[in-house]
Amino acid sequence: MRIATLGPADSNHAFVLSRYLVQRGLQDSEVTLIDDFPQAFADLEKGHYDYLLQVSAHFSHGDCVGHFMHRVFPVDTFIAASRPLALAVRRDVEQPTSVLRQPATRFYTDLSQWQEIDASTTVEALERLRAGQADAAIVAEDAVERFADELTCLRRLGAALDTWVLYASRPLSCLSLHDNPALQEHFNTVRR
Repeated sequence: MRIATLGPADSNHAFVLSRYLVQRGLQDSEVTLIDDFPQAFADLEKGHYDYLLQVSAHFSHGDCVGHFMHRVFPVDTFIAASRPLALAVRRDVEQPTSVLRQPATRFYTDLSQWQEIDASTTVEALERLRAGQADAAIVAEDAVERFADELTCLRRLGAALDTWVLYASRPLSCLSLHDNPALQEHFNTVRR
């Protein structure tokens, strides 16, 4: 099975995909890390991949769904936690004023006092932060530990719970609502 998602290897998409494949018993799948979702949707339609995983919070999600309607189909959805995130600051900066952030993370903490700079991924935000292109960035929390000599944690943001969609080039043969014990338990606690 060939499955694609957004890279690079330490991206949140790759992180969630690896856990998904383990949970589904599909660890032997061939994984391709892409850098452009519209192109990946086109490649899925052409048969270059069997499946494509995308988080619904990705800025291109709505456009991809609309553009490839009736040609690429959602075949699975799930909720998964992201890698824990943090607002990291370069150690050589006394008064940080600029922050790199991936658009989906822009509301994870109050950035109103900062000059906000777009980065396409949290991985890119980290690379550019380390290159001195901003004073701070929203990055994977473990990056603060990996680069402890360069970065310090200003604020731990934790993991985001996101909705993920797995796409294929053909629809499911039967659409159904699966029994979900966790959801049923949630409904039961709300009814009390």
